[in-house]
Amino acid sequence: MKKIKLIDIAHGRSGDKGDAANIGIIAYDDEGYEIIKKYLTAERVKEYFEGICHGKVDRYEIPNIRALNFVLHNTLGGGGTVSLMHDAQGKTLASALLRMEIGI
Repeated sequence: MKKIKLIDIAHGRSGDKGDAANIGIIAYDDEGYEIIKKYLTAERVKEYFEGICHGKVDRYEIPNIRALNFVLHNTLGGGGTVSLMHDAQGKTLASALLRMEIGI
C-alpha cells in the first residue's frame, strides 16, 4: 500500500453556512478524482475532524469539475457571529484536510 497526502493530487476551498462547514476538494486530474472518490468518504472526513465536527458529514460528488463537496454539520460553534472558536467560519479546514494521508 502506498500512502499519499491529498495535497499531492488535489486542492481545496472551505467556508461556512451558519454552524456547518463546507469543504470542497478538487482533483488536479481524472486519476486523482478516481482516488478521492474511492478513498475520501464522509466517514473518513468525520473521523479526521473528530473533536471539531459534532454532527453528520454529507458528501456530494461533482464529477464535471472532478470535485467532492463535504458539509460538516455542527462544526463551527454556532457560526461566525456567535462562536468563540478561532476559525468560526471554517476557512482553514480545506488546508487541514489536504494534509490527510490516504493509502492507495
